Amino acid sequence: MKGARPFEALPVIVLSVIGLLAAAFGAFLHVAPNRLLAGEAIHPHPWLWMGAWSIVMACAVSGLPRHRLVAVSFAWAAVAGLPLLAGLDAQRILAHAAPSTRVQLGAGFWLMWLAAALLLLDRLRGARIAVQATAWLAALALVVAQCATGMLDGLALLREWHAQRAPFAEALSVHLRLSAITLVLALLTGAPLGWWVWRGRRNDGLLVGVLAFLQTVPSLALFALLIGPFAWLAHAWPALGSLGFGGTGAAPAVFALLLYALLPVVRYTAAGLDAVPADAREAARGLGMSRMQLLLRVQLPLGWPVLLAGLRVVAVQTIGLAAVAALIGAGGLGRFVFLGIGQGATDMVLLGTLAILVLALAVDLLFQGLLALTERHA
Repeated sequence: MKGARPFEALPVIVLSVIGLLAAAFGAFLHVAPNRLLAGEAIHPHPWLWMGAWSIVMACAVSGLPRHRLVAVSFAWAAVAGLPLLAGLDAQRILAHAAPSTRVQLGAGFWLMWLAAALLLLDRLRGARIAVQATAWLAALALVVAQCATGMLDGLALLREWHAQRAPFAEALSVHLRLSAITLVLALLTGAPLGWWVWRGRRNDGLLVGVLAFLQTVPSLALFALLIGPFAWLAHAWPALGSLGFGGTGAAPAVFALLLYALLPVVRYTAAGLDAVPADAREAARGLGMSRMQLLLRVQLPLGWPVLLAGLRVVAVQTIGLAAVAALIGAGGLGRFVFLGIGQGATDMVLLGTLAILVLALAVDLLFQGLLALTERHA
């Protein structure tokens, strides 16, 4: 290949083929008589997207000097423009349809959007965090502007959001609170445990073994197992029950999320402390520092990037697992997922799922930015 390494274009080719097949055979939209019934698949403009994906793939295969810029530009335009195109098509269809008609996003739309998002992620890899953040935030801002101006109101997903706006805001707030409380407790509990593991070289000890075993327990099973003990505690100590501490609700949910979060925090804390050079520790001791001064002034500042990377893993993991907490009455965005499944309402399921995905991506980007700032000032 001229101008490109052989394997550099492979992700572009694979994702372009996926996008090409989705444009050719996947339904871009579904037109349904109401929110519960299956719709009729429609393909408003397959040749437009088939041609666009073919051009991107051809540029990557030929190794043109600016093939990377072509891929980034197309991927960004698709991420921001596919919703707009779907919204305009939905408005056109609904102009001559019954009021109960729903225009749903089809598999072809989601496959193309996902392929474009992965393509943008791959082509931006290696760029500065500021460049990556600007690209994603600009695309997100454009989609938000489309929602705010009513361009996407014809889509069933937006109609579902308008109908559930107040419960959705409450669920989002609860989801964020559950995740934030879990993250704080994991840091306050897991960091000292990680220091204890590092001090005693107990990387394969009982504590790490128990925490590793808890990672293998399915989240739904762990949430269910905690209902009995927490209900007993609330019954044995009524004061706990009056504070909202019971078999269902936020208390067992946070405890279960904390159990899942401890292992990454413990391991990354131990790894961060271990990453501090022995010469630095010896020099600090030679200056007369106590064990606590050594920890606070030398080991934590030098090991903080590793611990922050662990917190990033925990934050994203917790946001995803918090969806299951809705099954034991803790609320959160998982409520929409499970209510939608129970009612057979695909748009309600997508509303909760997409919110969780966007929230996880936003938190991941936030921690990447903090990590970049930390490493720059280290």
